[in-house]
Amino acid sequence: MSGSYWKQVQATGLAVPRDRPLDDLTAELTRMLGDPDPALRDGTAYPTLTTWVDRGVYDDLLGGLGDGMAVGLSVGLGETGTDTVFRRSFSALVLGECIARDNQRPLLPGGKILEWGDRVAAWLLRERDLRAFVPGKGWAHAIAHGADTLATLANSPHLAQPELTVVLDVIADRVLLPVDRLFTSGEPDRLAFATMNVLRRNVVPLRVLEPWIRRLSAAAGTRASYDGRDPYLLGGNAEAFLRALYLQLAMGSRPPQVRSDLLLVVVDALKATNSAFLSATGE
Repeated sequence: MSGSYWKQVQATGLAVPRDRPLDDLTAELTRMLGDPDPALRDGTAYPTLTTWVDRGVYDDLLGGLGDGMAVGLSVGLGETGTDTVFRRSFSALVLGECIARDNQRPLLPGGKILEWGDRVAAWLLRERDLRAFVPGKGWAHAIAHGADTLATLANSPHLAQPELTVVLDVIADRVLLPVDRLFTSGEPDRLAFATMNVLRRNVVPLRVLEPWIRRLSAAAGTRASYDGRDPYLLGGNAEAFLRALYLQLAMGSRPPQVRSDLLLVVVDALKATNSAFLSATGE
């Protein structure tokens, strides 16, 4: 359909059109999630699908819609620098909206939510296109969008301590993966926010969190030997993540029960990885 059709839909406040079957509309919007034109992808397909999910349009079809988004996570997976990243990244966002809808109203069995969580985790750890804003094409931001979906997943009542611990491990694994560019467009903050949502569930104990922080700290304090590549690529993302987590722990609303004790652990990690900047002489 032409762009004018969807402009008319937007003009009606995103009311569901009655002149075409919902299945056809959904299929077209799903294709548009991968469009390199941000006006179609970010400005039309994404807000339309998420608004319809939030309004309950898909309540009887939520499992099928989420499954379709999960399929989108694998489109072109492993590629870098291509337009397939848009389909993967925005499929993750819409899948997060499906999970959020189930968080609001129990519509799906727990096994389906856990299945989607596994699909998101597998995609996020295999995603190699780390571009954030792509000139002329808008946001790709796969890592940030994956973090947003994990943040929503962490709020699901279907996740208990074991599953939430897995979410933390996925976040750490993503932060510690080798990269060819550092996260510089809010990704550490979004990953830290997902972590905070896990912590606010108040079911993952400090005895689990302490070694998790130590693992990140060990990487944050590491610099690669000079081989023509940026030495900070090795530990820079872990360092940025620990700083973002400290900020949200110290200043965020709805503090988790472990905040005081965990802050001490994070502070020790930051002291160890920033000792050169914290000495009295500044040397």
